[in-house]
Amino acid sequence: MIKKRKEESKVAIFIDGPNLLRKEFMIDLREVKRRARKYGRIVISKVFLNQFAPQKLIEATINEGFEAIMVLAEKEESDVDVAMSVAIMETILTKDVDVIAIGTRDADFLPVVQKAKEYGKKVIVFGVESAFSASLKNCADIVEVL
Repeated sequence: MIKKRKEESKVAIFIDGPNLLRKEFMIDLREVKRRARKYGRIVISKVFLNQFAPQKLIEATINEGFEAIMVLAEKEESDVDVAMSVAIMETILTKDVDVIAIGTRDADFLPVVQKAKEYGKKVIVFGVESAFSASLKNCADIVEVL
């Protein structure tokens, strides 16, 4: 089997909005994409938000070329983990991608990271040092601290 060169790899990005896109972290989605391009061509880019996300955040997400996936939640701090995990698994199983990039600090994504690796995908985790899961960092192939 011939190994694909980096520029030929297809990258899918999934961002846990409530966990990562907080005012205190000042995450620049343009920077996330710039870093992800080091690993290949971006073919999927999604940010998961709940209905409590400010309209300006939704607009900024779309303006940076991400698809905003809205998840209904019962309360403001409700997360989007299940919907995002399902989307990642669907991508792993049905899309032609080589690299899964996950933006989160949450250890709840550990099973998804492990499953992606079982299916031969390279996994990059984007996060911030504040409360960044050690198990998630240790399981990923590559960790990008924003």
